[in-house]
Amino acid sequence: MILKLLVVGPLASNCYIVGDETTKEGFIIDPADEAERILQSIEELGLKIRLIVLTHGHPDHIAALKETKEATDAEIAVHSNESEYHRQQALSLAFGFNYPAPPPPDRLLKDGDSIDIGDLHFEVIHTPGHTPGGICLYGHGVLFSGDTLFNYGIGRYDLPGGDYAQLINSLQEKLMPLPDETTVYPGHGPKTTIGAERQSNPFLDF
Repeated sequence: MILKLLVVGPLASNCYIVGDETTKEGFIIDPADEAERILQSIEELGLKIRLIVLTHGHPDHIAALKETKEATDAEIAVHSNESEYHRQQALSLAFGFNYPAPPPPDRLLKDGDSIDIGDLHFEVIHTPGHTPGGICLYGHGVLFSGDTLFNYGIGRYDLPGGDYAQLINSLQEKLMPLPDETTVYPGHGPKTTIGAERQSNPFLDF
């Protein structure tokens, strides 16, 4: 599996480029900002991007969506509960940003769906709490956790659509049962593992 991390934008958001080594097909997770860097990395990796997956619709995760969509002609996939994520652009005022309005989604996801690119297969895990339609992607021993789970932290729940009880339930019921050795790639900050978070994350002392 090809995996490239780009830390972009004023909030140091993590954008991931994931590809199949055999077919050279790939997908983007959260084109958060700095479209030129993202597109340059795609070219350097020699990938044909088939899909753009959004873990959620906050402005700091979709700022480069319009440009990457236009450049790659890839489909946009987002959870059905987040399908009107363009409304989240109102949050950009709170963050002090002025991002272009994102294009509409091409595919609406639900819990248990599969993201299939070449020989790569990732399960969609609906993890509401940070936002109503927040998702994680699990497969090949890794979890892309968006803003649900961080390295010794969890996502905010005090923004519009956030819900603490939902977030804790998502963490407890959906993510903590995953194998200890699962590598977690979050929406901000360094990678971690499920085992490390289960043992030492101060927010997960259930």
